[in-house]
Amino acid sequence: MDPELEAFVPLLSRTDLSDPVAFRKMYTELATSRPAPDTAGLEIADRTVAADPDVAVRVYRPHQARGAVVWLHGGGWVGGDLDTEHLWAAPMAQLSGAVVITVNYRLSPENRFPAALDDVYAVLNWTHDHAAELGIDPDRIAVGGHSAGAGIAAAVALRARDEQGPPIRFQLLNEAILDDRRQTWSAENFTDTPWNNRAVRAAAWGHYLGSRPATPYAAPARAEDLTGLPPAYVATAEFDPNRDEGIEYALRLLQAGVSVELHQWPGTFHGSLAIQSAAVSQRQIAELGSALRRALAP
Repeated sequence: MDPELEAFVPLLSRTDLSDPVAFRKMYTELATSRPAPDTAGLEIADRTVAADPDVAVRVYRPHQARGAVVWLHGGGWVGGDLDTEHLWAAPMAQLSGAVVITVNYRLSPENRFPAALDDVYAVLNWTHDHAAELGIDPDRIAVGGHSAGAGIAAAVALRARDEQGPPIRFQLLNEAILDDRRQTWSAENFTDTPWNNRAVRAAAWGHYLGSRPATPYAAPARAEDLTGLPPAYVATAEFDPNRDEGIEYALRLLQAGVSVELHQWPGTFHGSLAIQSAAVSQRQIAELGSALRRALAP
């Protein structure tokens, strides 16, 4: 493990999804205990997307932005909201120069799949339909996120392709959870890795799916046809049970003719980029912003 990250491991709280309410409280406390991000040069506004039910979003607009990303928080489909994602959305907008739209999608287990996907797809349509109001080019809209949010982003790209929905220019998948089958080497063997491990993954999928079988819109790794999907930036962490399914998905995208940038970060673990004092975390965050900037540039 990266020595700067390893020093923090004894201080990290263990993830327990057995009690969703307690997990949400812990997740929120962890996020809000960090220093507030710099928001200089950003216009930030809370909006409501008309849907069934309505979806709350937060819009971060840098000056002279031309593209946008519908950005989805992590939290195992169980935790996270607009406030916890503020720490990531603001720097992402500044680094990428894109409008960042975070989504308060419905959480499991109270609202299982496909509730979160439906919420995000409604926001994608809203972003495209309100491009002029947002000051963006409707052909320069990306989807992206972290962990469970990255899994939803991949699913939205599949659904938009299948339903001939709004064009998606780019998908950014950071440490995505993509496969409910948990058959990869990393999913089977990482049983005690920080923040995410085999048991945490199993609990997250249980909350998200309940007794329903997984479809490709729930677990994008199950999709047989990946042709016609948007170009992708896929990032994985070495000590993350999600690692191998992310790498395999990137390779399958390549084999389907999709342009892919794959970045496997050595010495990192799931969510370790939250330890922003580490040099490797700073590189990861800079790369996410740079990938979006390149993809959405005029």
